[in-house]
Amino acid sequence: MSINNDLLLPTWLTPELRAIRSGVAAGLESIAEDERVVVLSADLAESVKIQEFAEQHPDRFVEVGVAEQNMAGVAAGLSFVGKVPFMASYATFSPGRNWEQIRVSIALSKANVKIIGSHAGVSVGVNGPSHMGTEDIALMRVLPNMVVLAPADAQECESAIVAAYQHSGPVYIRTCRPDTPLFLKKHEFEIGKAHILREGRDVTIVACGIQVHQSLLIANELATLGIECEVINASSIKPLDSVTIIYSAQRTGRVVTIEDHQISGGLGGAVAEALGQVGIKHLRLGINDRFGVSGNWEEVYKTMGMDTPSLKKAVIDYTYDKL
Repeated sequence: MSINNDLLLPTWLTPELRAIRSGVAAGLESIAEDERVVVLSADLAESVKIQEFAEQHPDRFVEVGVAEQNMAGVAAGLSFVGKVPFMASYATFSPGRNWEQIRVSIALSKANVKIIGSHAGVSVGVNGPSHMGTEDIALMRVLPNMVVLAPADAQECESAIVAAYQHSGPVYIRTCRPDTPLFLKKHEFEIGKAHILREGRDVTIVACGIQVHQSLLIANELATLGIECEVINASSIKPLDSVTIIYSAQRTGRVVTIEDHQISGGLGGAVAEALGQVGIKHLRLGINDRFGVSGNWEEVYKTMGMDTPSLKKAVIDYTYDKL
């Protein structure tokens, strides 16, 4: 069990904005001295933040083009000869388009491949529903041998890249497109560990990705109404830190999960499976069995009920039922 409310930057309420995906470039730079590290692109190097590695290490960069299935096979093959491949594309295409190759060539084979799924969730905004990866956590979480990570900000994304590199076996790292708050102090990413960022007595909010900072804002506002929220950053979705989540849930008696993903099969599903052991009520907030829409990402969030005021109201209604 891990309480780490000292992980918050002093400026977390007025943070610098930086895209979570930018942490990919920083993370790859920190491990680039290892000649085994190779990076593969499916024609989106600039967008998914691997272009810098490509320019600095062209002999260790493979551009496969718009061929995500082939990229998975090439990455697996490279891992079998001792390389540490990082393959990157949009989450809607990888794992969306190449799931069979990931399942057989990487997960089944326990290949030491790291998969970066960028532009995940409806926060991709103007790219529209065809490019919104809202099922990727479910697709990857179900695979044996696969680790699934969804860092909360750019700094944690950098640390997650390093943790994936140090882990022997397949890892999926989920990143997002828009500039969002940089609110966590630099820390070592521990696979399988969740962190309690704020302690509370009335309700536990478990979130990942962009929604972690959203949850902190909600908790800060609800405190003025006398509702004390405990906020957990569950950036390691598989393995999930069930011990920390159940510990918190047993103290507050209520759990809310918030994610930019379908509520089926994602973080909410993982937490529901854990809470099923102890019989604690659970509200899942996220994308409820629908596709996204095109527009500015803040507008899309409002349309989908994912904006902070909508989420805040849902938490209030759920918690007042207890109070």
